[in-house]
Amino acid sequence: MINFRTEVELPKTPSQLSYRQKAMMVGSCFTENIGNYLHSHYFPVQTNPCGILYNPASLAHCLSFLVNGKQFDYSDLFFANGLWNSFHFHSRFSNPDKNKALEAMNGSLSNASQNLKISSHLFVTFGTSWIFREKDQNSIVGNCHKLPAHKFVREKLSVEEMTGIWIPLLNDLFAIQPNLSVVLTVSPIRHLKDGSFENQLSKSTLFLLVDRLLTHFGAEKITYFPSYELVMDELRDYRFYATDMLHLSETATEFIQEKFNEVFFDKESKEISFKIGKIVKTLAHKPFQGESSSYQELLLKMEKEVKKITSDHPGIELNDLIIDIVQKKSL
Repeated sequence: MINFRTEVELPKTPSQLSYRQKAMMVGSCFTENIGNYLHSHYFPVQTNPCGILYNPASLAHCLSFLVNGKQFDYSDLFFANGLWNSFHFHSRFSNPDKNKALEAMNGSLSNASQNLKISSHLFVTFGTSWIFREKDQNSIVGNCHKLPAHKFVREKLSVEEMTGIWIPLLNDLFAIQPNLSVVLTVSPIRHLKDGSFENQLSKSTLFLLVDRLLTHFGAEKITYFPSYELVMDELRDYRFYATDMLHLSETATEFIQEKFNEVFFDKESKEISFKIGKIVKTLAHKPFQGESSSYQELLLKMEKEVKKITSDHPGIELNDLIIDIVQKKSL
């Protein structure tokens, strides 16, 4: 039988995700896609506490804030385009009110710092090795917040620079959470604004960084998940891309999610995720008659199903899902 696609070998992982343990995901918008799926299935996962970040230096900054319990003050913010911003946070944390911006940033950092110390997994997606350095402070920024281009210098991080940042950071992470399992991946989304050759150069540099970290820490500490290879080899067709021909289509995202689940879900997690997925899908449908007895009976049935899951699997928290069902019952 002829095989019409190149199949990518999936990695073995020393530990898998569980509904009983927290996990954290940081990185590019690819991280958001996986994180949103896990959130929708009520996994205890926190995604991007500093917002979407692409380059290894900015990702390291975010994680170092969590390790050191960093809290921002007014001196860390700047005002531009009607908003208070931070170069270390995505614009979703920006706000016209300085206090609200600071509260959102510090609240996210505080919560993530506590979660990281008890997380079983840390997933990191590197997007690009190109960075922007703010001229006045001579510091790498995670987000330019639409400031004029002349305020920044564009550079590409070397393998040595990135390794010099990440080896000490991972040592610090393993010091506060010795059992932490780190999963690295390179985003399959191309940064063609950098240029085609420059994008390939950037991705190649990221692969070299991953290789250095895998070699230094070993397979017991770090796993590589081949998201880039799954897209480039198994989904080698533009029908798996969105209309911009850069981001992935919904079908491609679902395919990678299935591969992710295959690697990182244990048997119990697969069973629970399947049951919760059916409930979430049913809840997503807006009924024509929400107050009808049949719909109310359906909600009551789903509430009992969720409570049975928590009863059959002690230690699993699904209170948020129960609250969602109860709220729909009262509408």
